[in-house]
Amino acid sequence: MALITLRQLLDHAAENNYALPAFNVNNLEYIQAVMRAADATDSPVILQASRGARAYAGDAFLRHLILGAAEEYPHIPVCLHLDHGDQPSTCISAITNGFTSVMMDGSLLADGKTIASYDYNVAVTAEVVKIAHAAGVSVEGELGCLGNLETGAGEKEDGHGFEGKLSREELLTDPEQAFDFVEKTGVDALAVAIGTSHGAYKFTRAPDGDILSIETIAKINKRLPNTHMVMHGSSTVPQDLQDLFNEFGGKMKQTWGVPVAEIQKAIPLGVRKVNIDTDLRLAFTGEIRKHHLQHPDNFDPRNYLKPATARMVEVCKERFIAFNAAGQASKIRVKRLPDMARAYSKAA
Repeated sequence: MALITLRQLLDHAAENNYALPAFNVNNLEYIQAVMRAADATDSPVILQASRGARAYAGDAFLRHLILGAAEEYPHIPVCLHLDHGDQPSTCISAITNGFTSVMMDGSLLADGKTIASYDYNVAVTAEVVKIAHAAGVSVEGELGCLGNLETGAGEKEDGHGFEGKLSREELLTDPEQAFDFVEKTGVDALAVAIGTSHGAYKFTRAPDGDILSIETIAKINKRLPNTHMVMHGSSTVPQDLQDLFNEFGGKMKQTWGVPVAEIQKAIPLGVRKVNIDTDLRLAFTGEIRKHHLQHPDNFDPRNYLKPATARMVEVCKERFIAFNAAGQASKIRVKRLPDMARAYSKAA
């Protein structure tokens, strides 16, 4: 099956009331884990690469790994998505390297740390939409800055995240501004700020409405009922994975992620894409730590990469099932990128 665009996947998710976990991937084992879980649950897939992942693995390696996944699992629709493109040139390079979806994060300037003006965000996002849609590629935009409502601070991911502190109002996406942003840019999906943040240390306690604003999603959905929303920084950071990591020599301080139950509340409110990274990192590294301590004589990487990959498979399966994506892959008929380009052209 050919690679699929984000817009096609999220349209199908909206029609069938589910959301898709979007997994950040860095290497072969990550991609294998997501695809094995998708195959076991008949789920569509979003594989996303950040600038850090592209720098680590290289575009050619990532592209061919994901094309290999599409060849190995021809019955699974796969979207290759750029996470947090920092400027139009970054998005254009991803498009030329075969990505079927890109994110233009104009909430920050190209340095990845300075908060951008609203007009700047609109301008760069609209520029990327024009270029991407001509190629049949989808675009995700972001409005608002991801940050912790407890502290007002941001959290960097691959060097991307604002510096300093913001007020609660500044950390939550404004519904009226969201309406204007979508109208002016034509994005296919909108990442919103609701109190989530990148990395493992999202909350210092189990989150409630004061520090995780699902209410903001409801307000945006009321204003933009047909817009696909995206939750960034939405790893659950399960306690069992924290315990696994620490039991075998890790020193991770207690933290709380975004509960699956809260994400499930957001799905009927228009959330169609949920970004997950930390959960896979913890599963992968925890199992490797465990193997090294239990088998100090082993020097064959395959012997610890297999259980590490298997643990990631279980995490992925849990998310596919929890977000109601299981059973949906076989229902999707993929449109080619030229067909999507023509569709975008007619819509414009």
